[in-house]
Amino acid sequence: MKQTLLLALTAALFASAAHAETIRVAIGTQDTTINTAAGGALIRELHLLDKYLPHDGKYKDAQYDIQWKNFTSGAPITNEMVAGKLDFGSMADFPGVLNGVANQKAGKSSIFISVLSGSVRGSGNGIVVPTDSPAQSIADLKGKTISVPFASTAHGMLLRAVAAQGWDPERDVNIVTQAPEVAGPALQTRKIDAHADFVPFAELFPYRGFARKIYDGSQAGSATLHGTLVEKDYAQKYPEVVVAYLRAAIEANRLLTAEPEKYSELIAKVTGIEPEVDYLFHGPLGLQTRDLTWKPEYRKAVQTSFDTLKLLKRADGDLNANTFIDDSYLRAAFKAEHLDYDAALKNYAPTPLVANDALTGKPIAQTDRVAQIWVRGEPKVRSFASPEEAVRELATLERDGKQVRAFYAQDRESGIKLLGNQAWFAKTGDGQLNAFLLKDRAQAWANAHGGQVLDFAAVRQPTALANR
Repeated sequence: MKQTLLLALTAALFASAAHAETIRVAIGTQDTTINTAAGGALIRELHLLDKYLPHDGKYKDAQYDIQWKNFTSGAPITNEMVAGKLDFGSMADFPGVLNGVANQKAGKSSIFISVLSGSVRGSGNGIVVPTDSPAQSIADLKGKTISVPFASTAHGMLLRAVAAQGWDPERDVNIVTQAPEVAGPALQTRKIDAHADFVPFAELFPYRGFARKIYDGSQAGSATLHGTLVEKDYAQKYPEVVVAYLRAAIEANRLLTAEPEKYSELIAKVTGIEPEVDYLFHGPLGLQTRDLTWKPEYRKAVQTSFDTLKLLKRADGDLNANTFIDDSYLRAAFKAEHLDYDAALKNYAPTPLVANDALTGKPIAQTDRVAQIWVRGEPKVRSFASPEEAVRELATLERDGKQVRAFYAQDRESGIKLLGNQAWFAKTGDGQLNAFLLKDRAQAWANAHGGQVLDFAAVRQPTALANR
């Protein structure tokens, strides 16, 4: 009897100890890679993870040790994960593959559990040149020095772009490795001719006024993404914790969709990346979609990243995207949030614009020529059905002494969101303005529609819209 009681008490003590376990949730973020905000900065700053961590069943008495560590790139996150210091990490497709390879070498496994933001066409990566550079497209960079963070998703984009020109990357261009914090000053001092990079630098450098974007990753037509990985053993031991993290990311996405201006301001406070640039990614019709689902294009991008890195002799062994990617936790999170994962998987639309024209008050139904103005002191960005309307409003705002934070336009062909003051405009015979990233595309449109090409300064002239 006493022995039975002792055994029961011992079992109870062990059960109590298990329930009272302190579970570490160590998450590596890249705050300045602003398209990952829904998986990092916003969850942390708004304490969203606390809402979803389980406290029932085997977690009834569990304590959580939530640790956040911020990095500027994916490589140090991988080092920390391999060393057992991190459980989760957010990074792009190329660094994510290197994470998987590094874990394999260490006798461990990591899995890619979700996308955070991406583009099936490749937007987010880009190439910039100094503002006064004569280069207008990548075709003008033959024989030039282009820097890029090696083994990054932007590196893959650059190699594809060079190949599309029919160039030899070893002979026709001089590709050197450079982090963005080094590349910015190098562009300003003309030590390099161009810089290729990932989010947000192809938009940030132009916004800050010392560079122009001449190539968008969408021109390469290859998907790019940032997402989250987790140590496989950790996920199998604490699946409900992984699902909790993903539910927090889903909520962060909802908040960004509902109030992109408000949360762009918060992201700016955390990262130092101006809110006007944050809005390019997180606002409606943004450069990328905050789509967590593993679309076939993203799966292919992960496999292509491995194949490319292996070709560059920067990865060895073997990696199969279909086993490296595990969407079971994400599906469970969608189910817990009463969302249809399969429907989301089929949805390729950008974050929609639901707005009335700031001048007419009518709902904006067509978005291919939308333009937007962010006025300092106003909590919401003003939307306009056309660039002509927005340009006229700029003149009115200037006359009234109001300061414009940003002018946005949508590329007429690709649909990507542009900084309007960096765009080229094709003015057609009926006075319509159509925005383009590239001068040659604006020229082609003008030629086809009987018009002329104007830069932003020319569009601002009173005569530019006189015939409307």
